[in-house]
Amino acid sequence: MSIYNSLFNITDLAGVDKTWVGLQNYIELFRDTNIHTSLINTAIMMVLMVVFELGLGALFALFVDGVRRGAKFYRTVFFFPVVISATAIGLMFFLFYDYNMGLFNQILMKFGAEKHLWMNESSALYMIAIPTIWQYVGFYFVIVLTGISTIPEDIYESAYLDGITGFKKTIYITLPLIKGVLKSSLILVITGTLKIFDLAWTIAPKGIPNGKTYLLGTYQYHIVYDAYRVGYGCAIAVLIVVIGLGISLLVNKLLKEEL
Repeated sequence: MSIYNSLFNITDLAGVDKTWVGLQNYIELFRDTNIHTSLINTAIMMVLMVVFELGLGALFALFVDGVRRGAKFYRTVFFFPVVISATAIGLMFFLFYDYNMGLFNQILMKFGAEKHLWMNESSALYMIAIPTIWQYVGFYFVIVLTGISTIPEDIYESAYLDGITGFKKTIYITLPLIKGVLKSSLILVITGTLKIFDLAWTIAPKGIPNGKTYLLGTYQYHIVYDAYRVGYGCAIAVLIVVIGLGISLLVNKLLKEEL
């Protein structure tokens, strides 16, 4: 349906008022500077999510797997943010970042420092990334930890007899045996980044400041529900699907291993 609607200029959400424009919406994708900004921001977010969401999630999983006491507590703490609404987290951090009354600036002032404009053009995107990482790192922590738990104990026992312990055990035994889990997680991180919307929109509605924080998902929402350009919004949706599918296929090919 999105492909079909992307060939029209639709100016109402009901799709009644529409005019055939062919590939004009797709041509506009190449000219739209906000799309260029959204693509760059989404790519930056994708790198940050892979490094910190999946990277930290895997590190925490490896750490907790080696913990004998308090493992359940760590699992609960790491996974807790996942069950919280992304909109609620976005609103919380929106208030934290507030220049006049925000928690972060109140802390700075307590220590005699000056207030900081957290949502400025150079740092706003990273201010969106921080709560996103905090919310979902526990999700990948659980996935990786589950993968580690499926490794037969006798493999570790054999490795121990061969003198493979500690860091060597992680590098030569654990990580190779959870490659499939890590690859699946990598694809989930990438496709998940393309779908980031509610948290980002709550913190930075309409790409504030000055459209510098638009992601593909938030810009598409703005085009459809603020500008009432449904046809062009559908073209952006098609672009998101194509990018997600293309990157997923590329990851599969590069890692040379079936899921």
